[in-house]
Amino acid sequence: MAERVVLAYSGGLDTSVGIGWLKDATGKEVVALAVDVGQGGEDMDDIRQRALDCGAVESIVVDAKDEFAADFLMPALKANAMYQKTYPLVSALSRPVIAKHLAITAKRLGADSVAHGCTGKGNDQVRFEAAVAALAPELTSIAPVRDLALTRDKAIIYAEQNNLPIRQSAKNPYSIDKNVWGRAVETGFLEDPWNAPIEDLYEYTQDPSVFKEADEVVITFEAGIPVAIDGVALSPLAIIEKLNDVAGKHGVGRIDVVEDRLVGIKSREVYEAPGAIALIAAHEALESLTLERDVSRYKRGVEAEWSNLVYDGLWFSGLKRSLDAFIDDTQKYVSGEIRLKLQGGRAVVTGQKSPTSLYDFSLATYDTGDTFDQSLSKGFIELWSLPSKIAARRDAAVDGH
Repeated sequence: MAERVVLAYSGGLDTSVGIGWLKDATGKEVVALAVDVGQGGEDMDDIRQRALDCGAVESIVVDAKDEFAADFLMPALKANAMYQKTYPLVSALSRPVIAKHLAITAKRLGADSVAHGCTGKGNDQVRFEAAVAALAPELTSIAPVRDLALTRDKAIIYAEQNNLPIRQSAKNPYSIDKNVWGRAVETGFLEDPWNAPIEDLYEYTQDPSVFKEADEVVITFEAGIPVAIDGVALSPLAIIEKLNDVAGKHGVGRIDVVEDRLVGIKSREVYEAPGAIALIAAHEALESLTLERDVSRYKRGVEAEWSNLVYDGLWFSGLKRSLDAFIDDTQKYVSGEIRLKLQGGRAVVTGQKSPTSLYDFSLATYDTGDTFDQSLSKGFIELWSLPSKIAARRDAAVDGH
């Protein structure tokens, strides 16, 4: 039997061209693996057939939507994961689940290598290959676009010459990646950061400048995980999908950022992630109610490091696992309800309550019934500021000489 390579197949330009490119360059039979992470759009059966039409000897589709939501997006939500405090890791979070199924499929079929359609300029090449290396170090990773310098214009010509059934053309040169957590758009006129995004770029969100009556939702969390909307129990996937619809209607989650890529260059990216941004806003609000001050402060640094690790393709690293253990422990009491108002591109918290809240009304109120002993504050301030007072005296004595 001929050697095989398992290709992470999206149905787009690069991976469609990559099937024939791989076969010609390596002599290996190409198995196409499409992993459904909630990208929507085309029917997965159409994508499966396209891979066969482009020359794959076998085409496999894996429905990983629920797995992606539960095992990858929920940890990200508990970490309030936002790269550069802006980007909720839309693409970065899907790569490890795809890589996991690449490794599983390659082992099952006895393939000695896997492949992806990433370029040499992006982060995804690192994410795929680092994840596969951590899961199946015996496998070799091949990147036909990167290693054979297959540029987008060459790929379009190749596809046209070989009558490959793909959508991209010279008139539609955008690179789009999407899943249930959000949508990413790059290349084309967006490569100039001075060019403003146009409305036609967006799919998950409607124009936030067009007035609509506000929608209000109540999200219920248990141990950091959303479990219901407006009292109706739903799976993590269903909650994300519902919030994508209602928050997307109000234009929530549009992001335009110049991003620091792992490979050392800056890249202008446009994202839309309505459900992700709404959920993170709600989760952060609930944490403010239920986490102790020192835990909350320390967790912010952990969140940034967690986000950097995932962005940099180290989902399966030891440090990431250790940070997961810390984050999971912080979520023990992050349970309750958050009310969100969705309107004009914003998800605004308008109410929060929790059976494990640390908010004590009798301590916080300034009205009658206040139980806070203000007489203790004077001594507390004296002790708190004592190091500063001693240092100031020292500084004055030294500066006086």
